[in-house]
Amino acid sequence: MAAAVARSGLRRMFAISDVAATSSRLFSISAFTPPSPPTPPPKADPSPNLFVSGLSKRTTTDGLREAFAKFGEVMHARVVTDRVTGFSKGFGFVRYASVEDASKGIEGMDGKFLDGWVIFAEYARPRPPPQMGEGTSQPQQSWGPPSGSWGAQ
Repeated sequence: MAAAVARSGLRRMFAISDVAATSSRLFSISAFTPPSPPTPPPKADPSPNLFVSGLSKRTTTDGLREAFAKFGEVMHARVVTDRVTGFSKGFGFVRYASVEDASKGIEGMDGKFLDGWVIFAEYARPRPPPQMGEGTSQPQQSWGPPSGSWGAQ
């Protein structure tokens, strides 16, 4: 008898008709509006600085400089690397001597292969100013224990 009651209780608990009736009362499809798609950030103004993404883990700063030097005078090139592994994080920056050279660099390297990966080059956007947190007059230090923590007595 107890087994029969348990089976009927499970059937009742997992019955689709009960869930459908309950969910139709709780949610209305007509009231659902999908979120608006995110707007892409605006294109950066032309400048001699380029942002390069899609880099391989094997790409080095010298390799990035050599690839972009074919299109103009490269003043500075840098592949951003992971502090622990030393491998590329997949992006970097190239600075040309002029905006004209930078536009040639974009035309020549955007969508091309470098170290077996397709890379993308675009004008770099300026870094936004740092945001200060509410009520903090000094920036937080990123090393050591936080002030007033377990070490203070």
